[in-house]
Amino acid sequence: MPSTYTTNGGIELIATGEQSGTWGSTTNTNLQIIDRLTNGVGSITLSGTTHTLTTSNGSLSDGQYAVLVFGGSPSGTNTVTISPNDAQHVYIVKNSSGESVVLTQGSGGNVTVADGTSAIVYADGAGAGAAVVDITNTFTPIGALLAANNLSDLADAPTALTNLGLTATAAELNVLNGITASTAELNILDGVTASTAELNILDGVTATTAELNYSDITTLGTSEASKVVTADANGNVVLAEEVQATAYIETVVALSGTTPTVDCDEGNSFTLTTSGNTTFTFDYSGVNLTTNDSYAFTLKVTAGGTHTLTWPASVDWPGGTAPDAPASGETDILVFYTVDGGTNWYGFQAGDAMS
Repeated sequence: MPSTYTTNGGIELIATGEQSGTWGSTTNTNLQIIDRLTNGVGSITLSGTTHTLTTSNGSLSDGQYAVLVFGGSPSGTNTVTISPNDAQHVYIVKNSSGESVVLTQGSGGNVTVADGTSAIVYADGAGAGAAVVDITNTFTPIGALLAANNLSDLADAPTALTNLGLTATAAELNVLNGITASTAELNILDGVTASTAELNILDGVTATTAELNYSDITTLGTSEASKVVTADANGNVVLAEEVQATAYIETVVALSGTTPTVDCDEGNSFTLTTSGNTTFTFDYSGVNLTTNDSYAFTLKVTAGGTHTLTWPASVDWPGGTAPDAPASGETDILVFYTVDGGTNWYGFQAGDAMS
């Protein structure tokens, strides 16, 4: 009984009792064919516009390679016909021929591999109506995967992380966008407790553990020995000890109108040029004064005409009588002082009829 051959690879199937003395040679050829079918890379030289890629029975042939590298110098688009048309094949194709390569096996459909590109194709071996199919076209591009998961949407990091199956707190995301982060949040970067050396990277200088602890205060808005000074939620700072300064500068707040309010939260020095008879109000609510706090402010009043001045009833003047208002064009300097958080004020005329 003569040998038969596998449909797709052309491997010789030796009949029982056949090829006595030559069986080993046939077997070696079969193993070489299997090697090509599984791992072989074949350089296919193209010329003209047509080429036949043949799988031969019982012998090595180009159609048995797993990887086809097309080269040569075709004169135009080259049509490569896979033969025979009833053999099934899977090919990894790389086209370096300088022209497009059209892979065909029958009338069922072809695949064009442009010059400089690659593809994975299979021939279905359906005879005259055989088709070659590009498997590569069914793969999802990596760019589409990134867009589908919002990984390219840097403005929506939480959503991107969620789509990856990860979660992150607002504090953890702050590490990424430059918002103030605590030591614990910074430790998220490496998953371990940060050392002094690691924290020093943040400011570009060398700092000891003791120096870093300068900001480790118990309560915001209060001072502690050898610690940094911080403000509380209202912007206030309470110092436990003395303040030493080379110069002390106050902000001057200009008042206006005939019912001005001296807002003690805005400053300690106020000015007013009268535009009519004037009634003053003192507002110290924003300063958060307590009954154990003292506070003082200076008021410069310039008369814009012959006008009267009316003061809050809580002001206690020397002798119980308020000083006369400045004459038109003159300026008076007045000082007001409280030692019980604004419940009562002591009023003094520090300057009279100043030009």
